[in-house]
Amino acid sequence: MKHILLTGFEPFDGDHVNPSWEVAHALDGMYFGGAKVRALLLPCEFGRAREVLQSALAAQPFDVLLSLGLASNRPEVTVERVALNVDDARIPDNAGQQPVDRPVVPGGPTAYLASLPIKRMVAAVRAAGVPASVSQTAGTFVCNHVFYAGAHWRATRAPGLRVGFVHLPPLPVQAARHPGMTGMRLSMLTDAVRAALLAAVSHEDDAPLAGGAVS
Repeated sequence: MKHILLTGFEPFDGDHVNPSWEVAHALDGMYFGGAKVRALLLPCEFGRAREVLQSALAAQPFDVLLSLGLASNRPEVTVERVALNVDDARIPDNAGQQPVDRPVVPGGPTAYLASLPIKRMVAAVRAAGVPASVSQTAGTFVCNHVFYAGAHWRATRAPGLRVGFVHLPPLPVQAARHPGMTGMRLSMLTDAVRAALLAAVSHEDDAPLAGGAVS
């Protein structure tokens, strides 16, 4: 049987909820294409989040690692293409850390590409009735930190592991803090990740669909 590690974050930046963990927790124990999901809660802390992730990856083999995070300024589900080897925080993490231009892994590659079929995942989320797109940057906060850490684990420890990251828009209660944002219901976010996971475990190759950016 195959195994999926699905991670989400604790609340941060004054919020009392984080949809990434709410979705991961809702899908814990479910099966997608014969693969069982294990949900893992990560602290929103540089360094510590990486340690918790690596401990889980070392404890048992996984076939897929999909990490979820909150992008409070995005109106749709975004599947990330690139993880950068840089921590550069606009705000402090939950431990008060605010690194500037610091590598996630000293001496590591500048970047890693996702090893999941990101365009198939986007197409599957759209087919489920949820707006989605490919994103070319996971930012430089703890989300990117975890994405890079997972990709580096694959490159150095587990070549059979396929790694990706999905950013979720805020819940309506969170979007109320941001003028012009409407947020997305938890049920829609859960449907989106369910569709993305099924596409991820069902396909190793990606689809030749447009997903680039002009600028």
